[in-house]
Parts: sequence; C-alpha cells; structure tokens
Amino acid sequence: MNKKIEKKLNKRKKKIDQRVKKRNWDAQPAPMFSGSNIHYDVDERNIGIASGGIGCIQLLVKKIGLTKLIDKHIKLLKRHLPYHESDHILNIVYNILVGGTCLDDIDLQRNDDAFLNAVGAEIIPDPTTAGDFLRRFEEKDIIKLMDIKNNIRQKVWEQQPEKFKKVAIIDVDGTISETTGECKERMDIAYNGQWGYHPLIISLANTREPLYIINRPGNVPSHTDSAKWIGRSIDLVSGTFDKIYLRGDTDFSLTRYFDTWDQQCIFVLGMDAKPNLVRIAIGVEHWELFEKEPKYEVKTKKRKRPENVKQKVVKKRKFKKIQTVCEHIGEFTYQPGKCKKAYRMAVLRKHIKVVKGTETVEEYYRYFFYISNDWKKTTKEIIQFYRKRANHENDIEQLKNGVRSLHSPLNTFLANWAYMVVAATAWDLKAWYGLLMPCRPIGVGIIRMEFKRFINTFIRIPCIIIKTGRRICYRIIGFNDNLKHILKLACKLKKFSFP
Repeated sequence: MNKKIEKKLNKRKKKIDQRVKKRNWDAQPAPMFSGSNIHYDVDERNIGIASGGIGCIQLLVKKIGLTKLIDKHIKLLKRHLPYHESDHILNIVYNILVGGTCLDDIDLQRNDDAFLNAVGAEIIPDPTTAGDFLRRFEEKDIIKLMDIKNNIRQKVWEQQPEKFKKVAIIDVDGTISETTGECKERMDIAYNGQWGYHPLIISLANTREPLYIINRPGNVPSHTDSAKWIGRSIDLVSGTFDKIYLRGDTDFSLTRYFDTWDQQCIFVLGMDAKPNLVRIAIGVEHWELFEKEPKYEVKTKKRKRPENVKQKVVKKRKFKKIQTVCEHIGEFTYQPGKCKKAYRMAVLRKHIKVVKGTETVEEYYRYFFYISNDWKKTTKEIIQFYRKRANHENDIEQLKNGVRSLHSPLNTFLANWAYMVVAATAWDLKAWYGLLMPCRPIGVGIIRMEFKRFINTFIRIPCIIIKTGRRICYRIIGFNDNLKHILKLACKLKKFSFP
C-alpha cells in the first residue's frame, strides 16, 4: 500500500473518529435520523458496486491458481461457448460471497454491468445455466474438484510459520441436510424424522476448512464410508504437519481401524456406554473431581447475575429438571475385540439428579467413555480436548446457514453434492484470505469469523469501478477500520508468487 493511499485512509479514519467520539450532548430538538428532502438520480458517467471486496477475492483466486487448475483437470464442457468450467464454478462462489443465498440471486450480478466490469467478465451464466452445469458432474469430477482445492490448501499451509505446522486436528462428523422438496433423487428420511441428505464433513480444526464433503442419503449412519475419507484426510495433512490428531464422536469409533490409525495419528474418539464398559467403569477405584475451567477471567469485578426467570417458572410449575450434581473422571486400559493392542479409556462419571419443583425424584450415575492412543495427556486434558470438537459443529452450522452450501437446490443426488463442494469454496476462500493476510492477528480473526460478518466487513465495500485499457480500478468510496488490511493483502497478492 503506497503512502498516498495510506494518507487518505488516515484522513478518513480521523474524520470518522472525530464524528463518533464521546461528548456531552445538549438536548436535541429532533431525532438524528432526520433526512427528508431525498432525491434519486442516475449517474451517467460512473458505475459502482456495493461489494468492492470481491476484487481482492478475484486477485486471490488468480494468484493461487484456482482458475487454471479447474480448467486443466475438470472437463465437463465439450466446447466453451462462451464459458469455461472455472467461469461456472466462480459464478456460483462469487454469488455467495456478495451475499446471494440461492442460484436465482446470480441474476442480480448478471444484470449489473459494474459487477461484470469488476471481475473482468463480458457476461456470466444465468441461474438456469448454472443448474445445468452442476448436473453435468459425475462422482469422479466432484472428487477431483475436492482434490484441486486440497492441493491449493497444502500450498497455502506451506506459506505459514513453523508454529502453525506443529499440530493438525482433524474433526469428523455427519449432519442432516434437510430439504422440503419431494422429488430429489436419493433423498431419504433420517433418524430424527427429517427428509434430505446426510453429508459427511471432515474439517481441519486449525483453519476451519472442510477437507472433504461427502453427500449421502438421509437414512445412512454417520460412519458410513467415513474410514476411507478419514484416511485420505490424514494423508493430506501428513506432508505439512508434524503431529496429527483425529477427533470424532461415538459413531466414528471404528475399532477395526484403530490399529491403522495408531500408526498414523493420535485419536480421541467417543465410545458408546455399552454394558461391558459400564461394568468396568463401576469397578474403577480412583476417581478425580472434574471441575470446569471458567470461560474467561474477570479482569475488573464480578457482576451480579440477573434472576433466572426460566428456572423460576420450571420450579413453580414443578416441571421435571435434570441437574448435574458433580462430575468425576477416571480411566482404565481397554482392548476392543477387533484390535491387536490395548488403548486408553477415559471415563467421565456424571452424578445426575432429577428434580420436580423442589423435590428430588431420582438420582443416578451416567458414564461417558473416550478412547485414545494418547498416553501423555492427563485424563482431564483428553476430555477437554474432546469437548472442543463442539467448534466443528459451529463450522457445520456456518456451512449450512452462513454459506448455505449444504442445502439442496437441484433435483439429482450428484448435482446437489457438486453444489455442496462448489459452494463450500466460498468458505475456503475466506480461510485462505485469512491465512495469507500480512497481519497475522487479523488473519486469525478472519479464520474464526462468521461468514456473514466476513462479507459485511471485507466484501461489502462500496466502490466505483473504472475500466481503462488493461486496468480495472476499484475506487473506494466507503470506509471501515479493516480497509487498510484489505489493501495490504491486495498489495501482497500482486507481488506474491505462488509455488
């Protein structure tokens, strides 16, 4: 970022700081929102877009080689009249990044000459053509697209500092992708009564990137075909990271693969509380009190907690309430029947009390089991590590309702799978955007950021688009505090030579 632009940004920052600084106001005779004499006009010379941050995304896409790799390896079109495969894929991805929630929103960009100029396109596919393109995908093409993105991931990871490459944590889980349609190929009813699909999501917890998204009918168990994709995920990260952790719930305790995974990674997986495990747990002699650590440290003074209205109603109407009195942890060694060696089994024992009004109705113990090949961590550390997999559920929620990549807009099974993988590229670009950000703390913040906030902060920047000769100029007319970081990333990408 040159000094002239930096000076302009500082001037804008100073101006807005002056405007919003705290001051003692006098009583105002009218509301702040007082605009009334408003007129609309059309500028005949300048055209602009609300999503000026898309220029930095386009620069990122070109520098990491996503366009070239897609056109080189994915062959779905016999002739390019006029679009290439990368045009179709980026059309869907950019629609999501500028705030589109469905394929029909592509029409808004297609009929906006400022947006077309901004991405250097004469024309982009319409929603119907986008749907037809997704129906061309076969399973091998979808897997190839995931492999292309994973190839780019590895190169982005290589650009990170050595501290980043010490540990990789792979999270695995399934989720129900509900649909209200009735004619979608291979849709089925899930265990919870919802109709739709049951995609498998395997992510890298460090960067929240979905390494593999595998679509499946809604009635299949979570672990179906998971071992194959877990193995591919381990192979993917093993070339970059020194140590690999695998984390998943009870559905992914596939005991026949434990000995194989033991050679490749450190795993911490939930185990069902089967009668034989409960009997062993009851016989454990040494139990340690498990106390939850506070979420944050109070740096000033502790505030008084407001009255819990919900609990007051529950108590008054004598509803049944399940309370955890306390938790204890213990452990023992256990060798599953399909394994050739014993593993470490951590046990969490919950003392449960059932209360009705003020009267205790029932008390009992409930056991939770976690199997691992990690012999270094304490029992408490193993359970705390496992509980952090809740972050993966947040990532799935973002894919579902932030990016909306897991909803099924088309009528065929493979087309909906293709849409999931293509649309998830928008989330991948957000992660790569953060990983390549020159300011490391800002980059980490972007990785942790919700998708909606990322769009509002880094994409929705009003710009005038000026296209002259070989140059596309984004003249920024909006402002936010992160604008300087966007410009620094754009400067870095221009000079950046991706391997």
